[in-house]
Amino acid sequence: MSYTAITRIGTDHTIWLKGFGFYKDELDIMESRLAEIASRNTTFEARQGVEHFQNQFIVQRNNIDELKHEVNLYVEKLGVDAQQHGGRMESNMVAGHAALHEKYEDFERVMNILRHEFNEFLSKWM
Repeated sequence: MSYTAITRIGTDHTIWLKGFGFYKDELDIMESRLAEIASRNTTFEARQGVEHFQNQFIVQRNNIDELKHEVNLYVEKLGVDAQQHGGRMESNMVAGHAALHEKYEDFERVMNILRHEFNEFLSKWM
């Protein structure tokens, strides 16, 4: 087995966990604005948009919960591995980190697209 220094992966997991909190707060704000639109606009088109964004917000909250769980499991596994190997980790843990990093970046891209689409919806109906 090959081992590498645990510092090689840095503190990305801490940044990701804080990011999840930020995005949950952002979803709360967007849901509040969506509720305003729903109360002011009762047209079919507006209701369709409201329902679409309600569903998207639910999906993204689920994505946050799932990714956060994956990160926490990884951090736990990383800690156990580092304890067992004197501050070093198995090299295959780096691949797990890279996969989580990619998932987090994909999630951020989706959130940015959702934010942009929601802002366009807001400008039309507010």
